[in-house]
Amino acid sequence: MKICLILVGLFLTSLGFSQSVYQDSSATANNQQNAAQTILNTTLSRGITVGGYAQIDYNQPEGLNGNLDVHRLVMLFGYKFNDRVQFVTEIEYEHVKEVYIEQAFLSYNVNPNLNIRGGLMLVPMGIVNEYHEPTTFNGVERPNVDKSIVPSTWREIGIGVTGKFNEISLAYQAYLFNGFASVINDKVLGGSNGLRNGRQKGAESTINSPNFSTKIDYYGIPGLRLGISGYFGRSQAEDEVDQLEGTDVGISMLGLDARYRNKRISARGQYIHALIKDADAYNVRYETNLGSELKGWYAELAYNLIPLGKEQRLDAFLRYEAYDTHAATLDAGIDRDLSYNRDEWTFGLSYHVAPGAVVKGDYQILGDAQSEDSKGQLNFGIGVWF
Repeated sequence: MKICLILVGLFLTSLGFSQSVYQDSSATANNQQNAAQTILNTTLSRGITVGGYAQIDYNQPEGLNGNLDVHRLVMLFGYKFNDRVQFVTEIEYEHVKEVYIEQAFLSYNVNPNLNIRGGLMLVPMGIVNEYHEPTTFNGVERPNVDKSIVPSTWREIGIGVTGKFNEISLAYQAYLFNGFASVINDKVLGGSNGLRNGRQKGAESTINSPNFSTKIDYYGIPGLRLGISGYFGRSQAEDEVDQLEGTDVGISMLGLDARYRNKRISARGQYIHALIKDADAYNVRYETNLGSELKGWYAELAYNLIPLGKEQRLDAFLRYEAYDTHAATLDAGIDRDLSYNRDEWTFGLSYHVAPGAVVKGDYQILGDAQSEDSKGQLNFGIGVWF
């Protein structure tokens, strides 16, 4: 604990040398961009665009050893063939030794309101699954609602359309994707992370019925962006068993989200609710504990501590989240595990030392409905996006 207090003191002292604040474009609620969109919006007439982002973390759970990790290092490459056709890919290293392709898709611009895309793409659900560059969210770690309920980073192979109508301030996305796998390498759905084990991530993905994913965003009010997301389909079973009872489940997921910024104040929140059909038969076949409902939400408020109009920004923030992967279990034929009903408080600072670079520190209070005592965790991290 003494070491933790010293680290806190050093962090706060370093913040004292800040003299200005930068309003980076990712914080503007009406004009949200992520790494892929930045590449797609290149002004080059033709050629290669290179970018990247990275996140390095220090996590110190109360009473346990700390953990230091190069959590993510992502390289982005885009190629613009002409004014209509572009290719975007992200190559991600996690924990130094794990390598993934996070995105790899071809985009064809039909007109200013319509783009056709195909390949490995992010599923548009909530906020963080699409906007997860470390300079775009507060806190060293992403909200856990976007881990256990929305299994970020959630990406699958598919085809669809995207675009926006500025005259009515609406942006839209609609895709057909392969669904979650019912079983991957003996990993099944259920437990504390809900659907997370079923992500296929574009690696020799199984499909026997496409799943539909859509999102609509409204940005007509200055500083405010509202979103509604939907995901509907079934998990995917292998050929040998796909006609047998209990080998797949139906999934209906709805998400609502909001982001707001006005001068030095910013806020965001989201609510996600998933209904799982046929979980009872699935649990019997695979001896697992998938709930028939998963749900979670969070709300966050932040305030920029240094006046506007400068190069840097310092946000003090507070976030509360509650999520439960056993929100309902009666129809799933299992007993409810109260330890899966969790809540968290996170508060800290995000110091944007330069455009695209951030230093973060926060403290988390982690609880669940089964335990009387909450656990604490101290986190520090650095993040970049360029």
